Amino acid sequence: MSRLLKILFFVIFVKPLVFVILGLNIRGRNFLPSQGPAILVANHNSHLDTLVLMSLFPLSQLHKVRPVAAADYFMANRYIRWFSTHCIGIIPLERTGKTSKQQLFAACHHALDNQDILIIFPEGTRGDPEELARLKKGVFHIINDRADTDVTPIAMHGLGRSLPRGEALFVPFNCDVIIGPELDKTDSATQFVELLLCQFKQLQACCLTRHD
Repeated sequence: MSRLLKILFFVIFVKPLVFVILGLNIRGRNFLPSQGPAILVANHNSHLDTLVLMSLFPLSQLHKVRPVAAADYFMANRYIRWFSTHCIGIIPLERTGKTSKQQLFAACHHALDNQDILIIFPEGTRGDPEELARLKKGVFHIINDRADTDVTPIAMHGLGRSLPRGEALFVPFNCDVIIGPELDKTDSATQFVELLLCQFKQLQACCLTRHD
């Protein structure tokens, strides 16, 4: 049932919004993983980010694409919980800081074991429009013991102007989605964050909508 609801939601609402009303400049689509276990890491400036990334995949693969999202927001009440679970298929992540890393990422590991593709925003939350916030180390802790899981970096630009944090009014802007090759393995969380930050900057330099 959830798989059908997810497909219908994307066919009727999301894909027309993303590809017709919004419009995207997409580069590097060939770098998208065709199957899991895999992780997409992207910068985060808008409510639209998750929907745009999921829209890059064919409908037949949507049920395997799982965004990792804050439980305190997306599981706040039964209506948001139902939508987040059945139409988006999120993996809720507790942000209380009271759980161990093993408990915190247990659902992520279960999804990866199930050959899913996770979407993770390493900034942890939506930042100011088109500004990259400090990157957290959670992705490294997930993949550190998983030789089977590759990480694909994605830089997006323009979505922060289309639907920025704290705003409910959608304004159509042409937006960029630049997908890079899989990240190299690193020996430490610090090295991983530095590598990811470097990749984000290189990918953002390819965005057509940047004017700086």
